[in-house]
Parts: sequence; C-alpha cells; structure tokens
Amino acid sequence: MVLWSNEQDKLPDIDMSTGAIEMKKEGGPLTPAFLDSNCSVQPVILSKGPEEATPEAGGEYELKEVTSFTDRASETGEDEDRSEIVAVMDCVPNAKGQREEDALLENASQSNESDDTSNDQSPEPPAPLKETSFSIGLQVVFPFLLAGFGTVAAGMVLDIVQHWTVFTEVTEVFILVPALLGLKGNLEMTLASRLSTAANIGQMDTTKDMWKMIMGNLALIQVQATVVGFLASIAAVIFGWIPEGHFRLGHAVLLCASSVATAFIASLLLGLIMIGVIIASRKVGINPDNVATPIAASLGDLITLSLLAGISTGLYKELGNNYANPLVCAVFVAMCPLWVLIARKIPSTREVLYSGWEPVIIAMAISSVGGLILDKTVTNPNFAGMAVFTPVINGVGGNLVAVQASRISTYLHMNGLPLGDPNPVPRKCPTPCVTFFGSTVNSRSARVLFLLVAPGHLVFLYTINSLRGGHTTLTPIFISFYLSAALLQVIILLYLADWMVHWMWGRGMDPDNFSIPYLTALGDLLGTGFLALCFHMRWFIGDRDSNAGN
Repeated sequence: MVLWSNEQDKLPDIDMSTGAIEMKKEGGPLTPAFLDSNCSVQPVILSKGPEEATPEAGGEYELKEVTSFTDRASETGEDEDRSEIVAVMDCVPNAKGQREEDALLENASQSNESDDTSNDQSPEPPAPLKETSFSIGLQVVFPFLLAGFGTVAAGMVLDIVQHWTVFTEVTEVFILVPALLGLKGNLEMTLASRLSTAANIGQMDTTKDMWKMIMGNLALIQVQATVVGFLASIAAVIFGWIPEGHFRLGHAVLLCASSVATAFIASLLLGLIMIGVIIASRKVGINPDNVATPIAASLGDLITLSLLAGISTGLYKELGNNYANPLVCAVFVAMCPLWVLIARKIPSTREVLYSGWEPVIIAMAISSVGGLILDKTVTNPNFAGMAVFTPVINGVGGNLVAVQASRISTYLHMNGLPLGDPNPVPRKCPTPCVTFFGSTVNSRSARVLFLLVAPGHLVFLYTINSLRGGHTTLTPIFISFYLSAALLQVIILLYLADWMVHWMWGRGMDPDNFSIPYLTALGDLLGTGFLALCFHMRWFIGDRDSNAGN
C-alpha cells in the first residue's frame, strides 16, 4: 500500500512483472517511510543511496525508526521541505502483494459493515419454532394425560403398598417416597430438558455428537442417582430418628440399600426411555420440550415407586442377614468411579459433574421435608386416603412446571442471548400479570398449562374413583378443596419458573441443569402440604369418610 501526502494521482510506476517501483519526484527526492504499530508514519533510512536501490536489488530497504522528521533532517543535513512522503509497506518483486492488499481492503470493508458478525463467527442458531396456543395445547395435552395416568397408577400402587409390612414396620420408607419420586425432576427431567435443548440447537444432528451426548448424560445421571439415593436415605434416617429419639442400625442400612438400588435402576431405565423419546420427537417434527418431560414423569413415578416397594420388601426379608444389605450398598457405590470417568470425557457433562450437585442435593432435602409430612399424615388412620392422591397432585404440578421451565430455557438458548446477560436492561422480577397475561410465547404457554390443571385433575379423580382406589369418597367439598390446592400449587410454580429461569440465566447458570430440580422439589413440598391441609380442613368441617375403598 502506497500513501502520498499530497497529489494522490501521482502514484509510483510499478512494473507488475518484477515488482520494481519507479519513484517520480517533484522539487526534491522522495523519502520512503513505513507505518509503525501505532499507525504513525516513520521514515525509512536507506542503507544505500536512492539511486542504488534498483529493482535488481529486489526493492529491499533497511528500516530504522526515527522519532521525527526533524531528527532525520538533522542527521542528513537536508533542510528543504518535502512535499511528498511515500510509505512503502511491502516491496516484494511480484504481484502477490497487490492481491493480498485488495483482499485485506475487502475484508476490512466487510468488518466495518457489521461488527456483530465479526465478533461472533459461530453459526446462527435456528429460529424458534412458531407456536400458537392451539399448537402448544395440542402437543402438550396427550403427554400430559399420559403422565397423569402414570401418576394415578403410582398413587394406586402407593395406596396398596402402604399396608405392606415393610411400610408399617419401617415407616421411614414413606420419607423416601417423595425424595425418590423427585428424582424424575432432579435427574430424568433435567436430562430430558438438557437433551431437548441440545437437539433443538443442533448439537445432536450428527451420529457422533449424538452418541457422545447420550453416553455422557447416562453416566452423569448414574453418578447423581447413586449419590442422591444415598443422601436421601440419610435424610430419612435423620427425620425418622429425631421424633422417635432412638436409632436402629438395621433399618438405616435397609433404607440405604433400598434407596440406592431404586435410584440407580430407575434412573437407568428412565434415561434410556428419555433418549428414545427425544430422538423420535425430532424425527417426526415435534418439539421435544413438550413431550419429553411429561413422559419422563408418567413412567418415572410408577417405575420408581414399584421398584422401591419391591426392593425394600425383598431386602426387609433379608434383614436378619448381616451381609446382604451392606453388600448391595457397596456394589452400587463402588461403580461410581466408572461413571465419573465416562462423564468427564464429554465437555457438556463434565461441567454438570463438577457444578450440578447443589440443585440436586437441595432439591432432595426439600422433597424429604414433603416426605416427612406424608409420613406423619398417612400413618394417621383419619388421613389414610391421602396416599393415593399424593403422587397425582405432586406429579401433575411437577410435570407442568418442568415443561414451562424447559421451554423458557430453550427459548433463551435459541435466541442466542448470551448466558449471563439475557437483556441489555436488567430484567425486573416479573409480576403475575406479566407471567400469565403477557404477549410472549412463554406467557402463552403458561396460560395453556394452567388451563389444563382443573380438567386434568377431574379426569384423574374420576379414574381413581372408578378403580375404587383410596379411602376417600369424592364429595363436592373434597373436590373443591382438592382443585383449589392444585390450582394454587401450579400458579405458584409457573410464576416461580418464569422468575427463576431468567434469574439463573442472568447469573450464568444453565436453567436446564439448575431450575427443574428446585421447581419439582417445591412442587412436591407444596403439593403434599396443600393436600394435607385439605384433609385436615375436610376433617375439621365434618366431611369424614375414611372407609371408602377398603
């Protein structure tokens, strides 16, 4: 590139075959110069005289930095003014430099046109799916009903097994129920949300990426399931020991073995099912966020509760054997290092392996408090009918809020908003009106999900009544209290989801890994607490019928 201080039309004659430069001067010799790193013009001191710098010499100069032209004049004794200054940046005896210069100028012009594209070289994320309220409802309603019937089946199972010997002799098993059923929110729903987001943003398009994501996530949830199952058993032992005041080592080992084995096997089965559902959803053009989490919930409660009842009963029969229960615990705990090694090989799961424990453990503790409420309520003969409804109200609330949290998280990922800065202006805490009556797609989905609560619960209550499940007659008073509790639970959860997902995103935490465990655990606590309150109020006003279904 050649710069002239004055007459721009008088460029040097360049022989393109040799790259030689013929300098024309007026009123005095021209002083070649170069641009330094600060874009200042510095003169070039020739190692030979200008007349000796011939094209045969290849146009090579020795560059020496001079602080100013005054110093240069004092060194050479030249006092005359120079009307023209030439800056020579690359005197290579061929035409390659000219072509490179043209390419650089073109790139510079393109970078000036758009600074955003120059700063972000990653491919643009796919545009969010255009969804109406009808399309959202159509995609959600069938998985929602399927999940609801799964929770009804789980409630029927709990209503039956609550009279088994292991549940009557070791009542702390009831404390394990919400904590282990909550694994669907802590692990399976988080897995479904994480894989749904990865599928929507194109991280599972190739077979290699898909298998890496699958193996890493399966190993991750096995580690989390083992640890959470072990901690849940410790929480059950503590919550059972504090009111009674005495500790039984055999019961503690039984709880530990039952919890760890149930969590491990249930997570493995549900993880495989979730992977199949998400891959199939993408192939048929359905948004995985709308179907993956409800299906995880529908099968999760039934599978987990059945496994817990069967495993705990089998281990209770071996309670006299001093080696069976400790051996079961040792086997599952010993496999943890293997799953850790597999999960560490995948970048996306490595981060969760190191930083994703806080929400899982806190959610387990919250669910255990709900389990304590269930234990103290179900063991009261006046509230025996609560067992069949607990998985239903907890499951429906957890399913709906998990769908909403997964949708909001996918929305933030697909719109390319930077993690840690969702909006140019910090987002204030949303009001309920903004959450439910806004014009955004997330408000639209919140309205659709809320409208599913009452019809869904009426269908599930009718199903339970038709199957003669539970110990409670469905009187109008009970139905009114039950629906009020369910609606209040879902309103609180959907509002918390809108606030929590954006809050976590603004602080650099991926909502797929952090929000759903908290929300489903709060759903378990709110659902169990509100349901217990319903039974107490029903008993208080005299609407008593505890013999139905016996």
